[in-house]
Amino acid sequence: MLADRIEAKWIDAFQRVFELCRVTPGEAVAILSETQSRALNVQLAELALLRLGARPFHLVVPSPPQPVPVPIRSTGASYALQQHPAVLAGLKASGLVVDLTVEGLLHSPELKPILKAGARVLMISNEHPEALERLVPDPALEPRVKAAVRRCREAERMTVTSRAGTELVVNMRGAVTVGVWGWCDRPGTVAHWPGGVVVSFPAAGTVDGVLVLDRGDINLTFKRYLESPVRLVIERDYVVAVEGEGTDAELMRRYFAAWGEREAYAVSHVGFGMNPRARYEALTMYDRRDTNGTELRAVAGNFLFSTGANEFAGRYTLGHFDLPVMGCTIALDGEPVVVAGELVEALR
Repeated sequence: MLADRIEAKWIDAFQRVFELCRVTPGEAVAILSETQSRALNVQLAELALLRLGARPFHLVVPSPPQPVPVPIRSTGASYALQQHPAVLAGLKASGLVVDLTVEGLLHSPELKPILKAGARVLMISNEHPEALERLVPDPALEPRVKAAVRRCREAERMTVTSRAGTELVVNMRGAVTVGVWGWCDRPGTVAHWPGGVVVSFPAAGTVDGVLVLDRGDINLTFKRYLESPVRLVIERDYVVAVEGEGTDAELMRRYFAAWGEREAYAVSHVGFGMNPRARYEALTMYDRRDTNGTELRAVAGNFLFSTGANEFAGRYTLGHFDLPVMGCTIALDGEPVVVAGELVEALR
């Protein structure tokens, strides 16, 4: 267990990220948290902002009641705000919103109006600051991620294959692609730290095929490396079969079914990690309460496949899987961007 103590080096890390976000002296910065947020990160954010001469203020909301009978983990869709008018007014009036809610606002309905008001939103993942310190964004990531975003936006077809048996096809026409390099420096933009990932939200009815999760791939909802293969059969966006023997397949079947709704089986987004400093083995190094697994999403060359909410396809659910899959080849209109789990040279 890592100690929850303020360290000067962690204030330095937060300060560096806020500098990349172009925080200016006198700027009003909202620190958004909830009662179950990681208090250490809330404190570090305040101290780093004060170092920069900003005018931070805290908006703290009670963590909401559990709305479903199963645990909710790593969704990026916090429901803590619940359209609170006073909280939203404060967020909209801020130059920067530092999002320290447990799940984050990335897929929350409140995010869009906050951005539309001109605030920029930095979602700091619910990680122990030891991980955040290692993954302070590298400015060199920005042009590489932007190049990958352009390639995805220009493509009409993504194919994903692997030696384990993956054969997945994504029609990219109408998909919405975004890239995150770890900071936001323009009004109306959002980013998360750690960064280094490109994701596309496909239009409805555009994902078909088979995704094989092999031994050593990762189920971040369970914070678990797989020990036995799981085969997901996908038809027009929906997982229609979860095949496999052993604990990993059974856990997925039970969690999918627990939501009692079809949308939990739908594709949320597809993409790939681009951060060379993100470590595949990091999940073994932290107690589960000390990691949200964002680092694993950003591991360079992983195929990041997610199920659950996709607002661009009109689908909403709190059920969510983030599944970094290793060793895949990803091609856009036949041109590889990842080969057997390695980014092509042009994107490194």
